[in-house]
Amino acid sequence: MPIFLYKATSRSGKKIRGDLDAPSLDMAQSVLKRRGLENIRVKPQPKDILEGTFLEGSVSSRDMVIFSRQFATLINSGVPILQALQVLCQQTENKILRRRLYEIKDDIESGSSLYDALKKHPDVFDDLYTNMVDAGEAGGVLDVVLDRLARYIEKAAKLKARVKSAMIYPGVIITVAVAVIAIILIFVIPTFEQMFADFGGALPAPTQLVIGLSRFVTGNIFYILAGVILLAVALRLFYRWEKGRILVDDWILYLPVFGPLLRKVAVARFSRTMSTMVSSGVPILSALDIVSRTSGNKTVERAVLEARQSISEGQSLAEPLSETDIFPPMVTHMISIGEATGALDNMLEKIADFYDDEVDVAVDTLTSLLEPIMIVFLGVVVGGLVISMYLPIFQIADVVA
Repeated sequence: MPIFLYKATSRSGKKIRGDLDAPSLDMAQSVLKRRGLENIRVKPQPKDILEGTFLEGSVSSRDMVIFSRQFATLINSGVPILQALQVLCQQTENKILRRRLYEIKDDIESGSSLYDALKKHPDVFDDLYTNMVDAGEAGGVLDVVLDRLARYIEKAAKLKARVKSAMIYPGVIITVAVAVIAIILIFVIPTFEQMFADFGGALPAPTQLVIGLSRFVTGNIFYILAGVILLAVALRLFYRWEKGRILVDDWILYLPVFGPLLRKVAVARFSRTMSTMVSSGVPILSALDIVSRTSGNKTVERAVLEARQSISEGQSLAEPLSETDIFPPMVTHMISIGEATGALDNMLEKIADFYDDEVDVAVDTLTSLLEPIMIVFLGVVVGGLVISMYLPIFQIADVVA
């Protein structure tokens, strides 16, 4: 939908400027008149070469935290929703979020609820966000819910960043190792091979092995690169396949080193999301449905959906969760106590806080464990290649001596 820039005067005489999404220039002027503005001047926004591309950016967790907190503060101060959105539209820096807020404001002016207006923009406001807003509107505690959302997004982003840091470190080390080995095999060893050919004589077995490997890599470099690309594409397609993703997601939860960390992340995410939604008044069946879709792991999603089915049949939440290998006995026991005492949201929040700390400790432990392993790996591989190429030189030196 085209974007129009406008300048106008409010009924109080205040100068207002902003942008507006509308099908046409006439429609943009009509919308502004309905807002009670006067002296309206509207023009199409100049085409931005970044618009609609990945270079335009996206709405980050930080943008959503700031928006939610500011929205909560305005609502808590008694500012009407429309006026609060107008203020947020004018001061929001992110282009995408500002555009969505103008669209939401127009929808609300046309009679939509805040929930219905947010629901039209799943690229910014996911099911969790919109359902909590719906519960907040219904219960008259929208400001409280928005503040909870801000805290939830902040903690979820922190958890995600910790996990990414744990995954990126070994990936970077392995990439550097492969690059160094490739450079040695492709550029360094052929030089030594030519030098050894000039010397004559039989080469040691390790040197012959390394030279043979170098010849294979240099002679088939394009086939190797094509094979790597095809393998990456095949793995990606396999993961997109429903059954393939189930197999992969189930497998990674039981990896020797990363499995325990990922299970702790799953428990922390489940507990934090459920706690936030239950405390905001979202029905538990709806909350479980949303949690399953935001889990990020098919095995966890299946376990949560099974729990949802059991609850719909009259069981408690703790019973089906205790039958999985994902949720430890301590977690299911605390959930059972929370259900019995009517304090499920508080109990889930305590579980989430505990497992957030557990994830921090696990990431630190994993990093400290991987660092020496990667250093030894690099030393053995690169050192082995170098020693293999220097063995003939040592033999020549012994003969000369």
